[in-house]
Amino acid sequence: MTTTTFRGACPHDCPDTCALLVTVQDGVATEVRGDPDHPSTAGVLCTKVSRYTERTYHKDRLLHPMKRVGAKGEGKFIRISWDEALGTIAARLGEIAARDPQAILPYSYAGTMGLVQSESMSMRFFNRIGASLLDRTICAAAGGTGYKYTIGARIGTDLEQFQNAKLIVIWGGNPIASNLHLWMRIQSAKRQGAKLIAIDPYRSLTAEKCHQHIALLPGTDAALALGMMHVLIVENLLDHAYIAEHTLGFDKLKERALEWPPARVAEVCGISATEVIQLARDYGVAALAGEGVAIRVNYGLQRVRGGGMAVRNIACLPALVGAWRNAAGGVQLSTSDSFPKNLHALQRPDLLKHHKGRLRTINMSTIGDDLLRETSADFGSKIEAIIVYNANPVAVAPQSGTVAQGFARDDLFTVVLEHFQTDTADYADILLPATTQLEHADVHSSYGHLYMLANNPAIAPLGEAKPNTEIFRLLAARLGFDDDCFKETDDAIAAQAFDRRNERAIHFDWDALKQKGWQKLNAPDAPFSGGGFPTPSGKCEFFSASMLTDGLDPLPTYIPPYESVASNPVLAAKYPLAMISPPARNFLNSSFVNVQSLRDTEGEPHLDMHPADALQRGISTGDTVRIYNDRGTFIAMVRVTDKARVGLVVGLSIWWKKFAPDGKNANEVTSQRLTDMGRAPTFYDVLVEVEAM
Repeated sequence: MTTTTFRGACPHDCPDTCALLVTVQDGVATEVRGDPDHPSTAGVLCTKVSRYTERTYHKDRLLHPMKRVGAKGEGKFIRISWDEALGTIAARLGEIAARDPQAILPYSYAGTMGLVQSESMSMRFFNRIGASLLDRTICAAAGGTGYKYTIGARIGTDLEQFQNAKLIVIWGGNPIASNLHLWMRIQSAKRQGAKLIAIDPYRSLTAEKCHQHIALLPGTDAALALGMMHVLIVENLLDHAYIAEHTLGFDKLKERALEWPPARVAEVCGISATEVIQLARDYGVAALAGEGVAIRVNYGLQRVRGGGMAVRNIACLPALVGAWRNAAGGVQLSTSDSFPKNLHALQRPDLLKHHKGRLRTINMSTIGDDLLRETSADFGSKIEAIIVYNANPVAVAPQSGTVAQGFARDDLFTVVLEHFQTDTADYADILLPATTQLEHADVHSSYGHLYMLANNPAIAPLGEAKPNTEIFRLLAARLGFDDDCFKETDDAIAAQAFDRRNERAIHFDWDALKQKGWQKLNAPDAPFSGGGFPTPSGKCEFFSASMLTDGLDPLPTYIPPYESVASNPVLAAKYPLAMISPPARNFLNSSFVNVQSLRDTEGEPHLDMHPADALQRGISTGDTVRIYNDRGTFIAMVRVTDKARVGLVVGLSIWWKKFAPDGKNANEVTSQRLTDMGRAPTFYDVLVEVEAM
């Protein structure tokens, strides 16, 4: 028996991007574990990825090309050859492209975060064919936009510094479920005396383990940040030297913040004025004492109408108190922009030279409506073909009933690259088997730490599965695209992934990275201790001229939700309960839902409801209930608990529809409305009613 260990990287949509060690015996992967030497992973994997071999060798794994034989959505397929699959796809895409290539749409997101399998050959193919562009907004575009207006780029506090902080605010996140290795650092800080504060409408697993939980109403985070600014200014808990040297627009910010006294904030947020005051004091006093005060702001709070502004407001706080001076201070939303990705080399936008005229962009968050649009002067040509890879939009896109209706169009040619027959795969005309992370090469950045990682293929592709890159190479050849870039190997692409002209990646070498598995960027411990913000002014911009140019309020403000009791009382009379649908601990977006052991642990779709709301409706724990609004309905089992604040219901997600008792999930009731900036979805800006079945 021959046993070999391969170095890999977790590909899933998680900030931790773990370094993996894959054990292979006689060509079969027997174990996936965390690399104990990687400072971030520290030998620990989440429950999901630790079972990765179970996913790779799953009995329902797609191993051969398939074509649909039943009605769309029925999921009936027969096996075909790769030659027939590629020929069918090339013929259909070629015919459409000859008339109007923008009638072709790629749809992908973070089913793999690898730069080779997600950002290279597929992007080259769609640029060359002239397809519509996809605005990939579904996760973090709102918060990322607000953060960049303020800070200049998605750069923030290093994960490895959090354990040195004395105050940590976890704002809109549940790292126990979705950022495990940050939680390990936070626990270390707690053992050393740090105070932990969770700000979240729901008392999550993380909030339960913090010293304080502030359960504000969904969509009101921007107001709470303004209230903190008010207290910091009124009580002079400010680093005046840092403000003078490294910020822009403080006087205007002061005027705005003074409009938000704690009493007003308390009314908007549904909390007490005392909570607002004490939060600001804890934050300001610790920072001015030179202690590390760190905010981990996550994506939950930006999935509402004013989500971009909320993140912007929070991003202003560290500069007010000089928290950036300390390496363990500041704020982290994402570390994505720390990585100098060479996107031109990966994606080859120069291939668009083959196509003249305006390029159309479709927002992935409005895919339901867009698939149902006819050709018009405003919209352009009707979408005739959609190629889905690294995504499961029928399960994860908002207003799911409309999304399914769009995918059910008989005249829509749909190709899906997948590991399993997902809800979206059921609507495919051609279904192609893709490799998992254990079967292909890739290179990774991270949005939660500062390490470049290599993924070495550990086993041969199962069945007839092929990497995304190879599938698009073959399609390019079928369509006669003879550009040299379509001949590059995955290794050649990976070697170009990071721009070595940038000092942060000057030491990047693909061959060396493959051997070691990971390498930290050349990045300072405290990125903005001396200012140097990558904004137009070089400062933290309390006042943003760029926002003004873009038609936005240039100062921090509060934008109420589309749907709340306060902002929409007429709608609230019909649907009085706010609903959020954060990730379930045992799923990752819609990945791993089909892994039986993880689904068994999660149980069944359930809805958490406050005892007062349940009593009013005659609902008890264990009851099956219907959750509904004008957009749709789904059913779940109720858990009556005060983890959900009064007026809020929580449906931990995202279930595949086919594994739900009614064939539906929480996205039946979410809307396709977009955020204030970044054109992102508003998953947590929802009013519903709940009734016993």
